[in-house]
Amino acid sequence: MNILNDFKFGKNIIGVDEVGRGCLAGPVFAAAIKLDQNIFPKGINDSKKLNKHQRMKIFKELTSKCEYSIGIASVKEIEKFNILQSSLLAMNRALEKINIKDYVILVDGNFSPDKNKNIKTIIKGDQKCISIAAASIIAKVSRDLLMEKLSIKFPNYNWEKNYGYGTKKHLEAIKKFGITEHHRKTFSPIHNLLIN
Repeated sequence: MNILNDFKFGKNIIGVDEVGRGCLAGPVFAAAIKLDQNIFPKGINDSKKLNKHQRMKIFKELTSKCEYSIGIASVKEIEKFNILQSSLLAMNRALEKINIKDYVILVDGNFSPDKNKNIKTIIKGDQKCISIAAASIIAKVSRDLLMEKLSIKFPNYNWEKNYGYGTKKHLEAIKKFGITEHHRKTFSPIHNLLIN
C-alpha cells in the first residue's frame, strides 16, 4: 500500500474507519489515527486481509507509537438510529477525541460523518489509503477484544471466534438459547427469529 495515496490530500492526515456493521451482536467501533510516515509499521493493509496474529502485531505497534482514538455506538443506538447512522456516530465520537485542526480526514466509504469537518470520503479507502487501513486495524482489534471478553459471560454464542457475525453456529445458538442484551434485535436474522 502506497503512503503517497494519503499525502496527495495534504501533509496532515487522519484516517478513519469503522467495523462491526454486519454483525448480529455487539456495538459498532470506529477508530481515527494520525498518519506519521516515520512511525507506521510495515505490513499495514485492510484489516480483513490480515490474519489475527498480523493484526495484533500491527495494532500493538500503532497504539504504542501513534495518536489515535476510538468511538463506539451501542446496540441500543444501532436499534434506535439504524446501522449506517450509528457507524457515522461512532466515527464522530472518535474524531471528537482527537485534535483535527489543520488535518484532512480520510474516511472509508461514501458517507461523511460530519459535513462541517475537512473530510474526504474514499470508497474502498481501507484498500487504498494506509491511514484508513491503520484505522481499520485499530477498530477491528479493539472490537474483537471486547467480543472475546463478552464471550466469557455468554459462552454459548462463540463470540470469541465469530465476533458477533452471523455464522451458522451463531445462528444455531440464537435458535437454541435465545438472544442476549448484546444482540441487535432489529437485524433481519434475529428479527425473523423473534416473530416466528
